[in-house]
Amino acid sequence: MKPRIVGLETEFGCLVRDPSLGDYQRVVEAIKDHAFMQKRLGLIDLHARDHPFEPARAGGFLTNGGRLYVDAVGSHLEYATPECRSLRDVVCFDKAGQRMIQGLINSLGWGGKVSVYNNSVDHYGGHTFGCHENYSAILSVDFLHRAVQFLLPFLVTRQIFAGTGRVGGHRINRHNLERSVLRLSAVEADYLWLSDLYGVELDPRVDFQLSQRADHIVRTISSRVRFNRAIINPKRDSIYHFSDTDRLHVLYGESNPSEYAAMLKVGTTCLVLDLLEARAVPSRVVLKDPLAALRSVSRDPQWKWLVERADGTMISAVDLQRMYLSAAQRLCTDDGDEETTWVLREWERVLDGLAADPLSLADRLDWVAKFKLLDDFRGSERVHWQDEVMHSLDLQYHDVNPEQGLYYALVEQGPMRSMVGPEEIEEARTEPPRDTRARGRGRVVEGLLRSGARRYLIDWDLVYLGKDRHLGLPDPFWTYESEARQFVSSAL
Repeated sequence: MKPRIVGLETEFGCLVRDPSLGDYQRVVEAIKDHAFMQKRLGLIDLHARDHPFEPARAGGFLTNGGRLYVDAVGSHLEYATPECRSLRDVVCFDKAGQRMIQGLINSLGWGGKVSVYNNSVDHYGGHTFGCHENYSAILSVDFLHRAVQFLLPFLVTRQIFAGTGRVGGHRINRHNLERSVLRLSAVEADYLWLSDLYGVELDPRVDFQLSQRADHIVRTISSRVRFNRAIINPKRDSIYHFSDTDRLHVLYGESNPSEYAAMLKVGTTCLVLDLLEARAVPSRVVLKDPLAALRSVSRDPQWKWLVERADGTMISAVDLQRMYLSAAQRLCTDDGDEETTWVLREWERVLDGLAADPLSLADRLDWVAKFKLLDDFRGSERVHWQDEVMHSLDLQYHDVNPEQGLYYALVEQGPMRSMVGPEEIEEARTEPPRDTRARGRGRVVEGLLRSGARRYLIDWDLVYLGKDRHLGLPDPFWTYESEARQFVSSAL
């Protein structure tokens, strides 16, 4: 597996049980302010990063190198991991962000009054929010015209192991908004560059499906977000830019409570990017209609997961994934690094398990664990999939509070596979990765916090204190630790 910078951005749902606290917008603002003003976990932005999406004081960089902020699109709390080079770090820092948020809720005395979820759908409100993935990749000028057709089949079908599962479904209606459950917001950011508007209805035809977001994806590629959600959202910016690499922003994704599923999702995607850059993806993977395949795979109640290729032939999602796996095995013949070996081995094992008996993977894949848990409950309590209690249990699987989440109950009982230890997660709440530029940026944030700095501008690749006082961080693979130490010393 080639060296690659990876990061996750998770958008969280928020449920406020105590009306005296105000609505969810006030609550997420209070959680964010508590992080920076009272707990001093980082430095809040003094400048607007992307008005109106991230105005001044919407969030900031943390001492662990990541970001915590309130995204104006949907007014939701969002956490971005620092830049990571290892799969373990990606999972570890993702979990650390969730522990951080729950710690803030507890510190505010809101335990039991406020819950935050890393789910990706509002069952009754028609909204969806996701977990976006970022990969440093060589995006040549013809990438969106050539390579993307070979990437989409993988992203569309990887839900068979990366999907988090959901009860019920939604359907989009552009002709009649009378049955829409989607409440339109008054936030300006939701309507910038709006070119499409539709209603979202409950779809009673679906009991359970693999993906929480498949029903809401309407484009393969789009630079816009609200009402134009796509599988890939082009991001040509400086976040991961160095030399000939850019940031590939995968918009279609879900936050996996399962550490195993999260690691496999990111690891297999990295290997497929290796294949794309080597032009080694088999040509017969190209799909006739990626969006139709996305929904059909997610909604298939028989778990056959058949998709139509561009040549008109049908193939199962498992066998399509095997084509990528075989190509990766050939490409990585001489690659003996531990993480590559793990990804290739587990990718094959999971595909074999999905072909033989998907329920055998309930100890590692979210959608299977959730299905088994809810199906057992449904049978014992004699309720239907469409009953409200099933939607509630679906949501509760994603509660980030280890004392409340159903996923963590499964971990406690022993069946779910953990990939990182609790002590690693605890350290990652405040300590940045050891092998990326997040190390240097985190040290600068820590130093400026100690010094009580009141004028600064911090970005992923730059810290600016004045005309002649700045620290560039152009190479995401370099730690800048000594440079950060000198910079902080000169700033005191």
